[in-house]
Amino acid sequence: MTHHGAAPLPANWVEKLLPRVDFRERHSIDITASAGSILDRAADYRLKNDPLVRCAIALRELPLRVLGRTVRPPFDRDDFTFLGRDGENALAFGLIGTFWKADYGLLPCSSVEDFLSCTNLDVCKLVLSYTIQPLTRRRQRLTTETCVFCPTPATRRHFAPYWYLIRPVSGLIRRRMLASVRTQAES
Repeated sequence: MTHHGAAPLPANWVEKLLPRVDFRERHSIDITASAGSILDRAADYRLKNDPLVRCAIALRELPLRVLGRTVRPPFDRDDFTFLGRDGENALAFGLIGTFWKADYGLLPCSSVEDFLSCTNLDVCKLVLSYTIQPLTRRRQRLTTETCVFCPTPATRRHFAPYWYLIRPVSGLIRRRMLASVRTQAES
């Protein structure tokens, strides 16, 4: 699921996608492969392919499933909206929702235009990005960053406890994702 034909991300793309960043998490890994190959592997990564990550998501979703309140597939990168790619430099995906709710409170969003035009003050916007920093001719640093915008003090108050609760697990997921991308890109 590569997105080579998409419109490139502008130079100040985070500022274009989010008016402000209220919460941020960043992780990096050095990879010996071409930048394009690394971003392709990042774009293709799915949470469901990692047993530990799949288990963490299953635990998070267990109450809804036990109560029969959801039949949706487990949360995965397919829930994100592709927001753009800047050649071999960057890639971004987005989510809109009330992530602290058991069902994530995801709003339908099928394009960057939908993402930008959402003005619902009761939801957060999240951008998951991947950027490449060349280190040598063959070695690159892949950084994944999660940025969250909360439009009101009320959404920040709802989101903050959730962020601090899930952040260790989120960090583990990001580090495992980066290791998987490195393994695939270097093979």
